[in-house]
Amino acid sequence: MRVPLGKRVVTGIVVDAAASLEPGALREKIKDISEVVDHAAYLPAPVVDLALWVADYYACGAGDALAAAMPPAQERRTIRVASLTAQGHEPDLELKPKQREVIDALRGAPSGIAVRDLKARGISTDVLQRLAVKGLLVFRRDHLERDPFAGGAARLETNRVPTRTLTGEQSAVLASLREAAGSKSFSVSLLQGVTGSGKTEVYLRLTDTVLQHGRSVLILVPEIALTPAVASSFRDAFGDLVAVQHSGLSDGERYDQWHRIRRGEVSIVVGTRSAVFAPLGNLGLIIVDEEHDTSFKQEETPRYHGRDVAVVRGKREGALVVLGSATPSLESGQNAVNGRYSRLVMNRRVLDRPLASVSVVDMRIEYAAEGPDIVLSGALKIAIAARLGARQQSLILLNRRGLATAVFCRQCGGTLDCPNCSVSLIVHTEGRDLHRARCHYCNYSLTVPKACPACAGPYLERRGFGTERVAAEISTLWPDARVARLDRDTVRRKGAASEILRRMASGDIDVLVGTQMIAKGHDFPRVTLVGVISADVGLGVADFRAAERTFQLLTQVSGRAGRGEMVGEAIVQTLYPNHYSILHACQQDYAAFFADEIAYRRTMRYPPLTALVNLVVKARDPRTALTDANTLAQHLRAKAEAGRFRVLGPAPAPVTKLRGEYRAQLFLKGANRPAMRQAVLAALAAEPDLRRRVVIDIDPVSVL
Repeated sequence: MRVPLGKRVVTGIVVDAAASLEPGALREKIKDISEVVDHAAYLPAPVVDLALWVADYYACGAGDALAAAMPPAQERRTIRVASLTAQGHEPDLELKPKQREVIDALRGAPSGIAVRDLKARGISTDVLQRLAVKGLLVFRRDHLERDPFAGGAARLETNRVPTRTLTGEQSAVLASLREAAGSKSFSVSLLQGVTGSGKTEVYLRLTDTVLQHGRSVLILVPEIALTPAVASSFRDAFGDLVAVQHSGLSDGERYDQWHRIRRGEVSIVVGTRSAVFAPLGNLGLIIVDEEHDTSFKQEETPRYHGRDVAVVRGKREGALVVLGSATPSLESGQNAVNGRYSRLVMNRRVLDRPLASVSVVDMRIEYAAEGPDIVLSGALKIAIAARLGARQQSLILLNRRGLATAVFCRQCGGTLDCPNCSVSLIVHTEGRDLHRARCHYCNYSLTVPKACPACAGPYLERRGFGTERVAAEISTLWPDARVARLDRDTVRRKGAASEILRRMASGDIDVLVGTQMIAKGHDFPRVTLVGVISADVGLGVADFRAAERTFQLLTQVSGRAGRGEMVGEAIVQTLYPNHYSILHACQQDYAAFFADEIAYRRTMRYPPLTALVNLVVKARDPRTALTDANTLAQHLRAKAEAGRFRVLGPAPAPVTKLRGEYRAQLFLKGANRPAMRQAVLAALAAEPDLRRRVVIDIDPVSVL
């Protein structure tokens, strides 16, 4: 409904129609509703309740959480359709040639023909109007669905064999999950299957079982780039019962898909994290694929985690929740250890295909022999050349975009830094001869200068490299190779990611270079080589999850090789060949990694063995940010003992300046999340001027 708020009229959502004013309230100050927009509930009650839970748990406004559950603001599209009346079906009508053409066409189309299609055939509006005046045809308005599958942007060719016989592990897992789904009660199963073990086939058959029970299914994937493959698998199996929801669609497509779901026209929804709020009724199964992926965490308000909200939704709606991954998050792994989740394991690939053999290249030796600018090691060059000669495909991973990661002056030592953020600018190619230095946080950019802006020295050099440089290097070494990139720079245009993946699946690309977008979920049978450039790029990040992310990324990308009939190989380039995350990833040994990492987390009292709240205070100058953060910390420390939590900090955040604001950071550590949340809200209530400048992140996945 629309209501007056100050001098404005805003649209609001009624969440409690039975609420009443407390005694003594000033009723005369209550304003009348301006307009009731929807007389029936727009959001289903379970979705409203879920959004309100998100607002409470993640300490954000109810309006922010409800907005995340809403479709884009759009109007339904309509199309004008002409159809025959009973009189128009009569024989021996006296008509002119054009009129006869229209009548004959409409007699072959009982549901009518769009006026625009008739015009495309050379039929004028005047001809149609004269037929309408004679009572031979009528016009009506039909709703026009904007279908994301129509243009192929949401589809991808799949390699699924519909009649494939399940492996013994798949059969055992499916039987267990069917039993859980059949109980029609809440439970969580962690499906831990090595890459290529056939988790998607299990999802499809389990979905079929749940649909036969008359219940609906929600499938969450971490990134837009994974949606086409998953959606296509489900569309191939279940046709128009499948809808998609993610931000890569146009607003109109999302709006129409959302309303199809709301009207009950579909039973399966595939989408990214925001699809957790999809208005599905009678929900029986929620699948969170690649549940470990940090993309499930939203990094702006409301800062919810799609996986965790999915578990809560499953509990509230009595649904089975399946969390799938080859490399489960530490949180899910610990929940399985504690018995909160049941663990189901698939250790063997479909058709008993072997896992890729993994070899490690110590880049310290390569640098000593070839110099510090080397991109591809000798072993990786030989392996790529062999695949090109055999007409096989290669995936090359570097989790860093751009042509060069820094520009510095040899004369004064200065670097090209972002004026808005405390980071170096990354060099990208824009046009054949145009190089721009760009900030990956705020998108500030400038043309790379010919001389140093600080000292005017002409000795500017570039250091470091990203996916763009790697792709250029491969194209230079093998000019005839068909090389493509899949990263955030190449998929800005709608449908670009799907197009690249389609070309890869059809064999039109020999070498695909990309960031983590290529590391998970994709099934390319012709890929027999995976190369990892700078495997340790994430280990130097000031984040306690750095080792976990490195292990997951390396394990996932290594699993892209050898998924067809040919044996796969992975080559990992690193400066730290003995780091436990790299060693365990090369051996695809999740249990060993979990044991080492959980011991580290226990010693340091990090999640999942304790809860964490990250608070970031922003200000236009660094002293104000730290002063305000100290004020907030004092309020929190006054409640720390009673709430059984600790306050760490404040200190400047690792990225001290971001988008023109300085940032100070403090953490709350403890076992009592409600006490920590209430302490934070009480501290901000005592300092109301701070509220809009403080970021509250409950259960953060990044602490930068």
